[in-house]
Amino acid sequence: MIWRKRGLIYRPDGRSGWARTHAMVPTPVLLDGVIRIYLGFLDDKKVGRIGFVDVGADDPSLILKVSEKPALDIGVPGAFDDNGVLPSCILKFNGKKYLYYWAFQLGVKVRYYLFSGLAISDDEGKTFRRYSQVPILERNDKDLFLRSAPYVMLDECVWKMWYAGGSEWVEVSGKFVPVYRVKYLESQDGIRWSGEGKVCIDFRNEDEHGFGRPYVIKENGLYKMFYSVRTRSKGYRLGYAESDDGINWTRKDKEAGIDVSEEGWDSEMICYSSILKVGDETYMFYNGNNFGETGFGYAILDK
Repeated sequence: MIWRKRGLIYRPDGRSGWARTHAMVPTPVLLDGVIRIYLGFLDDKKVGRIGFVDVGADDPSLILKVSEKPALDIGVPGAFDDNGVLPSCILKFNGKKYLYYWAFQLGVKVRYYLFSGLAISDDEGKTFRRYSQVPILERNDKDLFLRSAPYVMLDECVWKMWYAGGSEWVEVSGKFVPVYRVKYLESQDGIRWSGEGKVCIDFRNEDEHGFGRPYVIKENGLYKMFYSVRTRSKGYRLGYAESDDGINWTRKDKEAGIDVSEEGWDSEMICYSSILKVGDETYMFYNGNNFGETGFGYAILDK
């Protein structure tokens, strides 16, 4: 694969109180002639809320609309999502839109906890209501602190999920950060996810300590996963893997086909990619420096 970068699409201008900075974890869905991209925007206290940016389906650099209010706000005080929500995956089911999201709750002896929820829209994705005020992906013995960034696919009558999970924190350059791997789960209804996830993307060396935001597509029976590889030496870079069954994966990071730029908004970091095919074009939306503080941009797959 070779991705041709097309540049930055959007970065908040700081005028909106709930969306001062960042445009994190771009999560696209195709509407009528429009790509709606759900994003996590941060306020002055770095608390995230989910909104969206509409762009042209034929020209994603063309901004058509920016949401004036959150499509999903934070949870009630004390809930698992009271300190920020970020989009992860959106799909249509029974005429409704299911938004799987991950959320922050501050900790005391660890910096934060990350668990995942589900919100449902009856108005074509303008607003979402929580399925419940507790996570659909709660902690267990294997994932004590983090079960986040779920990507869900209804495939061959089975609900399949890939997510980031972990139970450990390590110190990197004087800062404590979580350790997390990509894991796999199945469900009968897309809501109840029981059992412990099976590790499907694991570390190659001691430099790696996390895999962020798996995004899976299926083409001609082959599962393809794009994910963010977090290292001690370089921060985030994009990785790529393939699988015949969605469970056992072969890492092919060198085939990801995209890396940081020599300068500019994505010169230090590249992460949180998503893939959307529109007609003959395949788009990648992604974040750059400092986890999306510089906004989000896109690339087109070279045919």
